[in-house]
Amino acid sequence: MSPSTALADYRAALTAPGALVPALASALARLPIAMTTLAVLLYVQRTTGSYAVAAVVSAGTLAGESLGAVAQGRWMDRTGPMRPLLLTAALYAVAATGLVLAIEADAAVPLLVGAAAVSGLVRPAMPGASRALWARLVPAGPRRDAAYSYEAISLETFFILGPALAAFLVTAPWPGTALAVAVAGMVTGTTVFALSRPVRTQAPSEGGPSIGVLGALAGRGMRTVAIASLGFGLVIGAVEVGVNAVATEQGSPTLGGVLLSAWSVASVVAGIAYSLRPWPRPLHLRMPFLLAAFALCVAAMALVGPLASLPVLVVAMLAAGALITPQVTAHSLGVEATASAGTATEAFGWIVTAAVLGISAGQVAAGVAVDVAGAASSFLVGGVAGAVVAAVLWVRRGTLAPARQLVEA
Repeated sequence: MSPSTALADYRAALTAPGALVPALASALARLPIAMTTLAVLLYVQRTTGSYAVAAVVSAGTLAGESLGAVAQGRWMDRTGPMRPLLLTAALYAVAATGLVLAIEADAAVPLLVGAAAVSGLVRPAMPGASRALWARLVPAGPRRDAAYSYEAISLETFFILGPALAAFLVTAPWPGTALAVAVAGMVTGTTVFALSRPVRTQAPSEGGPSIGVLGALAGRGMRTVAIASLGFGLVIGAVEVGVNAVATEQGSPTLGGVLLSAWSVASVVAGIAYSLRPWPRPLHLRMPFLLAAFALCVAAMALVGPLASLPVLVVAMLAAGALITPQVTAHSLGVEATASAGTATEAFGWIVTAAVLGISAGQVAAGVAVDVAGAASSFLVGGVAGAVVAAVLWVRRGTLAPARQLVEA
């Protein structure tokens, strides 16, 4: 196949027979993903007056999501996606309502965290379901690569729009408005996606259900892809903490949001450009290279402060942002190349879970570093963590060698 993806391949993928309705529905369902965590955080903070409580409750949603993505993915592989998606959409509506009632009732923190975790657990695993569907809608080759790149680019776009929309809606007279809108979008989009013809007629994955506790992670190559996603999350989590800490030190807390939005924009633009001529071409070399370059750029962000000025942070951050979407796309290609038959949706769930766990761990490590050594140290933490994982990927590159057929000419 061609080593690059042409713009015509994006058009061909999105206009493939049966692709339009699920693509639009998936977009509606995935936009709220980036809204929910911030919506819960701001809602709880405005209700309780405590950022600490809000952060713990918000983390509960991430913990639930990290478990639910894998469990739901395995379920979809066993039965097909329609019934699991419809059921989880209904359960999510109930669980989210329960969370709202608990917040409004000023419930104890453990109850709030539990309600948040349950809502995360049953939140429909739309990213995995959407990405897995493309394997049925378009043939292997540049068009499928374009479809996976579209998934990464669109999700990154939603991570630009989602938080901004949540921050705007939380100023409404009722602070739960942002969460209510996010839930409505998720439930509606998931329902329409599940009832679309390609999804309704999608049979269980060939190869039978996953076997064993590890399921899709039983393969060495799939574990390598999950490690790559974990390393990616570690760096992202450290940057999210560090940027906001630096902005606070600079006396402009809103600067953090501006910078994070800017690097998301850089990710989208660079993701399209990179897909036209990716390098390195072989996936088993591409993954460690991209993560290592990502880690280096983030470590360079630590030069802000005593050693350099704020522009250094901005330049390094934009360079790092340009490497986000190419990594997410590479993870999708890695799943297609390494996941065992019958485990595609679960495998994508593992990638989401690994990234969420990485982001959480990166945020904790960076938070400790900020308290001990200042804001800029968080970037060193992220850079070192990413470099270590990139070295692990290099050692394990042989487990991805068969994936070269996906990206080499």
